[in-house]
Amino acid sequence: MTNLLVKLFVRDSEMVENLEVRTRYGLLSGVVGIIVNTVLFIAKLSVGRLANSIAITADAINNLSDAGASVVNLVGFKLAGKSADDEHPFGHGRIEYISALIVSFLILLMGIELVKSSIERIINPKVTTYSVYFILILIASIVGKLWLAFFNSRLSKKIDSPVMEAVVADSLGDTAATGITLISLVLSRYISFPIDGYMGVAVAIFVFIAGVNILRETVGPLLGEPMDYELAQKIEDRITSYEGVVGAHDLMLHNYGPGRNFGSVHAEVPSDGDLLQSHDTIDLIEKNIKAEFGIDLVIHLDPIVVNDERINFLREQTKQIIKSIDEDLSIHDFRVVDGPTHTNLIFDLVVPHGYQKRKNKLVNEIDQKLSEFNERYYAVITVESSFIKKNTD
Repeated sequence: MTNLLVKLFVRDSEMVENLEVRTRYGLLSGVVGIIVNTVLFIAKLSVGRLANSIAITADAINNLSDAGASVVNLVGFKLAGKSADDEHPFGHGRIEYISALIVSFLILLMGIELVKSSIERIINPKVTTYSVYFILILIASIVGKLWLAFFNSRLSKKIDSPVMEAVVADSLGDTAATGITLISLVLSRYISFPIDGYMGVAVAIFVFIAGVNILRETVGPLLGEPMDYELAQKIEDRITSYEGVVGAHDLMLHNYGPGRNFGSVHAEVPSDGDLLQSHDTIDLIEKNIKAEFGIDLVIHLDPIVVNDERINFLREQTKQIIKSIDEDLSIHDFRVVDGPTHTNLIFDLVVPHGYQKRKNKLVNEIDQKLSEFNERYYAVITVESSFIKKNTD
């Protein structure tokens, strides 16, 4: 079914890097979500009224909010697909994140309202009417929501969409909520305890948890997240694979919506090399990174001394000293400036975010260890934080 819908409504469906194609995927997701959730809302609301069940009615209203969320999804993709303009030179892709944020707020609001309605039913319980037809409708609802989750998951994998991931999480939460409602209806036939209201609270909790999860996953990209360690390694390895490039550091990536990535990095080249040749290599790397990773990367050419045995020796000794303090520390832009009374070892020190040791204390410790190695050596250190999230597995 998913492949058929994509074939019918998404022209050039394999060209997912194209913004127009991406927008078509988003519109398809939104329209399908509106149709499925509206049908489920009407069916559950009818059952809820006939069965006199607050749990089923709450589940129905949740589907109505999902239909509204699908409208937000649809509009968000339409706006996010707009081309860059003078006011937004990086495009409008972050509207997808804003859409997912709105969806999370709608879900949270609905969860709060469901709790209120359920508590009212606990205080003033009413008899729930049991029917096999009601059971079948709820089972059909579970199947429908599972299919919707599968459908959006398939689309999300194609275009890497945070909004669709939010819809998947919400659909799975709704499936669990409807399962609780189904249990409530079945149990109401055998027990006199007013279980309907309590099950309504359980449904609301599932809805609320789904909203919180979507909110947490959406706020990150809007505020700015660290670059993935594996992606950073791939990019740095690709840069240093070119002849004449001996290192890379200070890699940063800025995300302006799925598929809209801009970045910068320093590429180290031999200081005694041909400047024009190095510049030509950097231009080629920028072009190939765009083609291979979809990232508009600006590369700063960083000349370093590589053919001086003494400087190379001091660089390696400094690295070993720093690694003996902490394996997560690294250095770059290493230089040596000799004077009549002392020698300055100048470099940038990269520390992880949230590093526990105070920077002044860390600098003093490194300076002391270098002085112990040779009393003429003074450390001149610039401390900076990494923009890459290192894997903890």
